[in-house]
Amino acid sequence: MVSGKPAALDIPFHNKKDKDRFIQVQLLGINDFHGQLNTTRKFKGRNVGGAAYLSAYLKQKKKENQNTILVHAGDMVGGSPPISSFLQDEPTIEVLNKMDFDYGTLGNHEFDRGVKEMMKLIHGGKNSKTEYFNGANFPYLCANVIDDQTGKTILPPYSIKKINGVPIGFIGVVIKDTPKIAPPNQTAGVKFIDEATAINHSVEALKKQGVKAIVVLAHDGGSQSKSTGKVTGDIVRMAKKMDDEVDVIISGHTHTYLNKEVNGKLIVQAYSYGTAFSNIQLKIDTKTKEIIDKHAKIVMVYQDAIKPDPEIKVMIQKYESKIEPVVNKVFGKAVNDVLSKKNHNGESSLGSIIADSQRTAMNSEFAFMNFSGIRADLPKGDVTMDELVTIQPFNLKLVKMTLTGEQIRKLLNQQWQDNGNVRMLQISGLKYTWDDTKQPGQKVINIMRTDGTPINPQTKYSVTTNSYLSNGGDSFSVLLDGKNKIEGQTDLDAFENYVKEQKNPLVAVYDGRIIRIK
Repeated sequence: MVSGKPAALDIPFHNKKDKDRFIQVQLLGINDFHGQLNTTRKFKGRNVGGAAYLSAYLKQKKKENQNTILVHAGDMVGGSPPISSFLQDEPTIEVLNKMDFDYGTLGNHEFDRGVKEMMKLIHGGKNSKTEYFNGANFPYLCANVIDDQTGKTILPPYSIKKINGVPIGFIGVVIKDTPKIAPPNQTAGVKFIDEATAINHSVEALKKQGVKAIVVLAHDGGSQSKSTGKVTGDIVRMAKKMDDEVDVIISGHTHTYLNKEVNGKLIVQAYSYGTAFSNIQLKIDTKTKEIIDKHAKIVMVYQDAIKPDPEIKVMIQKYESKIEPVVNKVFGKAVNDVLSKKNHNGESSLGSIIADSQRTAMNSEFAFMNFSGIRADLPKGDVTMDELVTIQPFNLKLVKMTLTGEQIRKLLNQQWQDNGNVRMLQISGLKYTWDDTKQPGQKVINIMRTDGTPINPQTKYSVTTNSYLSNGGDSFSVLLDGKNKIEGQTDLDAFENYVKEQKNPLVAVYDGRIIRIK
C-alpha cells in the first residue's frame, strides 16, 4: 500500500536483479452492465457498447499483459433488455464466462428475482422456466451479505490470486441499502452489514495470510467534478473508513466516471452498460509484496475502432433468434429520437411520456416516475416490444393513491436528498418551479396543474406511481404515507397501451413541466 501522490512509472532499474524485482499487473474492470448484450448507445456522437465490442477490447488489452485480472463490480444483470431478461438473464452470465472473468461481486439488482434465483444464476441450478443452468465459472465475492440462519456470508467474502508468486487480495461488497432499493421481499433471508466494516474484517484476514496488495470490488459509488476532479458520495465515505492496506476500489452503482485517488486508494468507475471499462495498472514489488504505483484510464468502447468478437457475436445472434417472435412486434412510431436525458431543469422528454402513460392507465390526476427506472432512449421509427422493455425492464405494478397538496410538495422536495443525491422525478398532470439556491426541503416554489391552477396544500389528489416508489424507493418516504392505495397494471403494459392508442407518432418535446428559476 502506498499513500499520497503515486510515484512515476519510469523508475530506472539499475540492474537485471532490480528489474526482475517488480511486476506489472493489469486490472480490467466493468460495472453496471445490466445485461446490455446488444445495446448500442451514443457517446460524443459515436456508437459505444455492445458485448461483442467490449469483449474485443478486453481481449486486445489482455494480449498486452499476461498478468491481467478481469473483474466486475456488480449489477451485471437486472434491469436487463429482453435479450437477457426474457431468458432469465442466463445469457449475460454465459457471455461473462466466455470473456473469462476472474472475479465479480453483487449489485443490488442481482437481487431483483430474489436470493434463491440469484444463487442459481451464480452457482447453477434448474430455473422454473429453463433447463439446468451451469452458472458462473468464476467466483462471486461478497463480504457484507449475511445469511439470517447461519450467520455466515452467503458468498466468499474475499479471495487471493497469485501473480508471479505475489498474492493479491480481492474483496467484494454491495451497497448496504439494497433492501431499500430492491423489489419488495426479494432480500428476505439475508441481512446487509456496513460495507467498510465488512471490508476491514476481510482485510485483517488477508493480512494474516501475508497479503499486502488489496483490491475492493464495491457496488457503491459517487460522482466526480469535471472542473476540479473532486470525488464525492458514499464511496468516499467508505474509502475513508477502510484499512490503509486497501489499494484500489473498483466502484459501481452510480453509473458515473470515477478515476481519482482518495485517502491513498485509487477509486475507479467506468460509466455503465458496457460502454466503457477501467484499465488499472499496478506496479508491485515482489520483495515487499506491496503495490508501489497505481494509475488508471477509463476506456470507451467505441464500435468504430475495433471489430466485434466473432464468438460473442454468434452467441448474441443465438439469443436474439430465441426472442425474435416476441420482441419485434411493432406498437407505434416515433417521429424523432425520444431521449431519456434530462435538460437543465430536470425534465426528460421520454420521462414525460412514460409519466403520461401511467397517469392515463390509472386515471389519476397526477403521476410521478423515477428517472432511475428509465434505462434507454427511444429511437425514431417503429416502436417495438424490444425497445419498450429495454426502456422499462422492471415490469413494476402501478399504484394509485391519495396524497394531499402538502404531501406532493414534500415529495417534490425529497428529490434533493440529505446524502447529496438528486433524484429528479418525471411528472404528469402538473408543473412546478424550483430554486437551486434554496436549501434541500425548500427548493420547490410554485406547484400547479398544467392549466396553471395552483395546488392547494389541504386538497386531496389522486396520484400514480410504480410499486418501487410506492414502497419508499429512492428515499421518497412520503409515498409510504399515501392513502387508499390501489394496484393496477404494470408500467410496461401502460407504456405499451399508451403507444398503441396514440393517433399520431410520438414526438420528443420538453414542455416546461419543470422550471428551474435560478
